[in-house]
Amino acid sequence: MAAAAAPPSMVVALLFFLYITTNRPPFLVVEATWCVVRSDASDQAMLAGLNYACAGGADCVPIQSSGLCYLPNTIQAHASYAYNSYYQRRGSDPAACYFSGTATIAKTDPSYGSCVYPSSPRNLFAYLH
Repeated sequence: MAAAAAPPSMVVALLFFLYITTNRPPFLVVEATWCVVRSDASDQAMLAGLNYACAGGADCVPIQSSGLCYLPNTIQAHASYAYNSYYQRRGSDPAACYFSGTATIAKTDPSYGSCVYPSSPRNLFAYLH
């Protein structure tokens, strides 16, 4: 038989207890991040990064001609979407946002119109001890 989950009031009481005994909030909220192209990247380097990301498991369907992120049809826009998809699929690991120095991690959502860039979790809680 599976153990019953703690009632919400019990969870709140535990969180309050942790706060008053440690004198600090028990949670850390992690900001959302995206991997995008650096503004000084060359077209040749971005194209190489775009190809690497798409071949390496990024979801590049949205930047195909019928996709929601096809427009604007520029290497910079397509590379940013592919870089971010690659980065998100690797758990937002900063090492997955390099692309030979052509990428940077952003804290501003690059989504526009119907083109939505996936992001890291906005509310990821971790107990601080």
